[in-house]
Amino acid sequence: MNIRRLSTQDKQFDADLKALLAFETAQDDSVDIVVANILKDVKVRGDVAVLEYTNRFDKTSASNLADLEISKSELTAALNSLPANQREALRAAADRVRSYHEKQVMQSWTYNEPDGTLLGQQVTSLDRVGLYVPGGKAAYPSSVLMNAIPAKVAGVSELIMVVPTPNGEKNALVLAAAAISGVDRVFCIGGAQAVGALAYGTDTVPQVDKIVGPGNAYVAAAKRRVFGVVGIDMVAGPSEILVICDGKTNPDWIAMDLFSQAEHDELAQSILLSPDAVFLNKVAESMHKLVQEMPRKDIINTSITDRGALILVKNLDEAAEICNFIAPEHLELSVENPLEMAKKIKHAGAIFMGRDTCEALGDYCAGPNHVLPTSRTARFSSPLGVYDFQKRSSLIMVSTEGAQKLGKIASTLACGEGLQAHARSAEYRLK
Repeated sequence: MNIRRLSTQDKQFDADLKALLAFETAQDDSVDIVVANILKDVKVRGDVAVLEYTNRFDKTSASNLADLEISKSELTAALNSLPANQREALRAAADRVRSYHEKQVMQSWTYNEPDGTLLGQQVTSLDRVGLYVPGGKAAYPSSVLMNAIPAKVAGVSELIMVVPTPNGEKNALVLAAAAISGVDRVFCIGGAQAVGALAYGTDTVPQVDKIVGPGNAYVAAAKRRVFGVVGIDMVAGPSEILVICDGKTNPDWIAMDLFSQAEHDELAQSILLSPDAVFLNKVAESMHKLVQEMPRKDIINTSITDRGALILVKNLDEAAEICNFIAPEHLELSVENPLEMAKKIKHAGAIFMGRDTCEALGDYCAGPNHVLPTSRTARFSSPLGVYDFQKRSSLIMVSTEGAQKLGKIASTLACGEGLQAHARSAEYRLK
């Protein structure tokens, strides 16, 4: 494992950091062409196209799309089939995720002006949401909980889940998570064809208002293309973790925290900032030692070598400044006073504070959402939450008295913009 070492004292540090963070987010043209054709086909031929692509790509042999829907009784059976410890862990995680997200629910509000005019906002939930869940080897029940539970807490009436089942292989944990989360319907379809079915609707799969959930390059490209027809959560990049440590945490712990993201895939990014050069050396030693124990050591090695770094900083204040530039998906503050340091952090998807707070707890059961902005988008984006499944309508009820004041203002501005019908509409209400 070749771990990149940087120091903020190096003259070329800024350039080196930008090079380290650089990631080509543009989709592969060949992928985009394939996806465009699939979406066009699904839009025109509906069920027939979705069925053809599903049978071809997932090596299934369904005769109609309805056969690929999983009944609620099968979801319940999957939950009951789990070993007791898995079932209890899923329920415990779901309860914590639900409890956290219930605090995010936005409320409608109004206020009255002295002349009787009423202003405010009305909060309503989306009617129907589509949840994409990876299938086959990449089976993530935690992703079901994190996407489905906030939607249900928000009041979404119908949640449609799609999950590919290559060779007909269904993952019991994923189906069990759907049962616990209150998913309404589940279809064994995936890829761009599933995104198209959710976006445009078919005879069997109802059209949704928003599509959430992770997927491969084809799914990401499809979500980009259907945005505008439906809403999407985000187009996520590779997983990231930034650890800021004062040098007083067990170096094995920090090494494994860096590995926890590196093991996702070769493009994941793991970075450690510390003002303690000796500690950085200890972490490097721990990484070389511990990687040999990892089943996914080849992926970890590639990720750390290609995109990881151990960075020596002058002090923790400088570390906070660098963090705000990086705007990481996951940030661990493994320092003496993490609450105080967190006040200096402006840009991060999720902030894990204290030596005992490893990022992995957030992935599964801490409560906050693990769907987070990547690739520096935490500068302007937030974690997935109930907010993503609610929307706001402005409320305006102008009194007769209020119309006299507002009408004159509106008329003056409308005339200035050359919009006479706007002005006349307001003027009609003037006494």
